[in-house]
Amino acid sequence: MPAVTGAGGWPGLDALEAASVVVGDLTSMPSEVDGLPFAPLLPARGPWGDRLGRTVARLEELPAELGPHGWRLADRPGGDLARARAYGREDLDALAVAAHGYDGPLVLSALGPVSLAASVYLARGDRALGDAGAVRELAASLAAGLVEELAAVRRAVPGARPTVLLHEPLLAPAVAGMLPSFSGYARLRSVPAPVAAERISAVATAVRGAGARVVAHGGASWASLAALRDAHLDGVALETAGLGEQGWERVAEAVEGGHAFWAQLPPQASSQCAGPDVVGQADALTRPWRSVGLPVAGLNDVVLVAGDPPAGSGPDGARAALAGLVRAAQVVAERAAQ
Repeated sequence: MPAVTGAGGWPGLDALEAASVVVGDLTSMPSEVDGLPFAPLLPARGPWGDRLGRTVARLEELPAELGPHGWRLADRPGGDLARARAYGREDLDALAVAAHGYDGPLVLSALGPVSLAASVYLARGDRALGDAGAVRELAASLAAGLVEELAAVRRAVPGARPTVLLHEPLLAPAVAGMLPSFSGYARLRSVPAPVAAERISAVATAVRGAGARVVAHGGASWASLAALRDAHLDGVALETAGLGEQGWERVAEAVEGGHAFWAQLPPQASSQCAGPDVVGQADALTRPWRSVGLPVAGLNDVVLVAGDPPAGSGPDGARAALAGLVRAAQVVAERAAQ
């Protein structure tokens, strides 16, 4: 049956409240839909609590600090890293309370190695992505850090069956050579797709060795699928808005190649008369799925992903969006049975 989860982001500042809502809502599901609770991130806490900050805090033996342009590698750990790690411990403690006695799937999110290298700066230089050695070290450090985190999650929630969702929103522009340099007057050299796949695969192999599944989210660009398909992943995720026929053909190739598909659908449209357009949201998956010749029964294996709530939104809005996605998943389940 289709499943529902989230990309990881959640509004607010209260880690326990966020974890309680997410775990509670995604374990109280209609019979025809599976819920995949996720460990929420709270970006409203600042750069120490968003996806990049939480990923930097996981790195093993690669300290970082906040500079004028964001996170950069540092010679030694400092206050910024300590704060990010403290938020990580707070989130894990909250998850342990909210998921006490829980036995089932649990999704953890992190920035993938290519997008991490594109977002972090060298101590005295440009984006780490421009240094092949730094990219290799970041991938190895991230892999080791995620293995440690998985062990900590299993201690906190012994019944958890983890999946790590690696976010790679900058993978496609990194491979295309479209990312600007520090100065903004030039572009970083393209990362060859096989090299990008190798770095992601290194992380995926370590995570799988620690007993977790691995899915990578290529963001809004189907061009990321070429590297992801070669990275030995269990599944691939994409934002489906604007994929187009060519993009859906690449999705079909990935599914036929044995990858699970996690679909981040566009938000539900709404009107005063009709309310949220649940059917329209489901159509954004089922119509192109059929048009590229994928079997309708395969919709039962799709995971619908709630995107990160927009800045300034509140917990009630995020919770309503998650509930709406569950209703869309029910429509998908009905069509899968036809």
